[in-house]
Amino acid sequence: MPTVSVKRDLLFQSLGREYTDEEFDELCFEFGLELDEITSEKDIISKEQGDVKAEGASDVILYKIDVPANRYDLLCLEGLVRGLQVFKERTEAPRYTRVNPADGEPQKLIITEETALVRPHAVAAVLRNITFTKDRYESFIELQEKLHQNVCRKRTLVAIGTHDLDTISGPFTFTAKPPADIKFKPLNQSKEYTAPELMNLYKTDSHLRHFLHIIEDKPVYPVIYDSNGIVLSMPPIINGDHSKISLNTKNVFIECTATDVTKAKIVLDMMVTMFSEYCDEPFTVEAAEVVYPDGKTCIYPELPYRKETITSDFINKKVGFNETPESIAKLLTRMYLKSEVIGEGGEIEVEIPPTRSDIIHACDIVEDAAMAYGFNNLKRTIPRTYTVANQFPLNKLTELLRQDLAAAGFTEALTFALCSQEDIAEKLNKDISSTKAAHIANPKTAEFQVARTTLLAGLLKTVAANRKMPLPLKLFEISDVVLKDETRDVGARNNRRLCAVYYNKSPGFEVIHGLLDRTMQLLDVKPGREKGYYIQAAEDSTFFPGRCAEVFAHGQSIGRLGVLHPDVINKFELTMPCSALDIDIEPFL
Repeated sequence: MPTVSVKRDLLFQSLGREYTDEEFDELCFEFGLELDEITSEKDIISKEQGDVKAEGASDVILYKIDVPANRYDLLCLEGLVRGLQVFKERTEAPRYTRVNPADGEPQKLIITEETALVRPHAVAAVLRNITFTKDRYESFIELQEKLHQNVCRKRTLVAIGTHDLDTISGPFTFTAKPPADIKFKPLNQSKEYTAPELMNLYKTDSHLRHFLHIIEDKPVYPVIYDSNGIVLSMPPIINGDHSKISLNTKNVFIECTATDVTKAKIVLDMMVTMFSEYCDEPFTVEAAEVVYPDGKTCIYPELPYRKETITSDFINKKVGFNETPESIAKLLTRMYLKSEVIGEGGEIEVEIPPTRSDIIHACDIVEDAAMAYGFNNLKRTIPRTYTVANQFPLNKLTELLRQDLAAAGFTEALTFALCSQEDIAEKLNKDISSTKAAHIANPKTAEFQVARTTLLAGLLKTVAANRKMPLPLKLFEISDVVLKDETRDVGARNNRRLCAVYYNKSPGFEVIHGLLDRTMQLLDVKPGREKGYYIQAAEDSTFFPGRCAEVFAHGQSIGRLGVLHPDVINKFELTMPCSALDIDIEPFL
């Protein structure tokens, strides 16, 4: 959960009254927040760097408040105060309005086709005639950082740029150029740098170095110019020094460049709605026009208001209280969701403002109704359904088998559910297309590219990591593999399997065969072709030719056992023969 630090006295001043720490803690709980810590800048520095470094630091009391990760509207003092005031019914939720500029010509941001290689989307807006104080300015900058870390996913999805509109002139151009062709004076620097020089400069910067990887390997870097060729920013790294905002800034041009246009719209809406209250015309935002490479134009910010209809019976049933439609509408209005009863059937029309991008489903509305009512006010009731808790049958079978396999002299291993494509295909002499593997769309490492389709690879890697241990090594694992299955709604299914390996100077096929017999004895499956189990010779590229058998039980194939192929043993960096058993245990439920 994101944590917002606000000055206690400034918060109380904005709320119009003072609270004790206990009272404010209770208010936060009622509103779905948590007062995490009461501290000061001096205390923070003292804890992190020692008392010497803390000398001269501010003693102003800070409240650190934990905010739900999807409540972007509560990431700054302004949104927090507005939400609490509406919750306590001291004020009504404002209505945000997009207005056209006084001269009739909106600021224009033109996107060129080169940006498709790096960040193809952009949105923009203007805060006109805004008044900053030191505290407002600090909150404005802090909100950008909170959004960058949260919804912007550390600037990978969206990067925010804010500029003093009086120092630049439109129309603005969002393009992408080779790094060597970009040169400007970055924020808080005294001279101009080329883009490659900037990347080297910021490699040692404790803050900006974390964002360099986003574009440093790209053939072109994104950059925004004004009509005079002045660089506004090189997103997502740094803004230009020429257009930096200050306490004296009256008109702010906000641009958000992005790889995800939906997230960009949300971020822009949050920035302008939180600080439009400081404009000469409160809660109004000046529109800006964005022109795409194909000639399509869009006007931003959208500031969308949408309406949803929900019944009081639905909310009463889900929450567990019995409130009238009028009472529920009042509860939702307190949560910044202006609501009114319509019709005779207890239907409630809920208006979702642009600040509540977290409301995407009826259950989100139900949650807010429960929160406004107060979770502590819900009556505890005995469930109407009578059930007896019981262990999941598959897990119960697994636990019973584990105990007895360990008693048979085998050691249990627990391996990763994700592995590389090589582990389940090439190393086992298989073709990856025949494995029914579920692939990860954006793997962060070559070690975790697919969900495992067999437990054998993980056990062989475990043997390889422990091959200096005294022989023989006898390992087993009972766990899930993941297989593609078009009949399932998610396109894949879990399959519980048992796998065991025996690693020694001799293959030990008889040991693995004996383990199969013992397992079947435990499952009360007798040898026999019709109702029992049996094995028959089979060919499998993972096993040595002529040393592999397919296992049948209850008339269906459940797996294989045999001596592993020498190529498989070598690929897992093993030097001794190894035999293995791999069977499905779900048919025995």
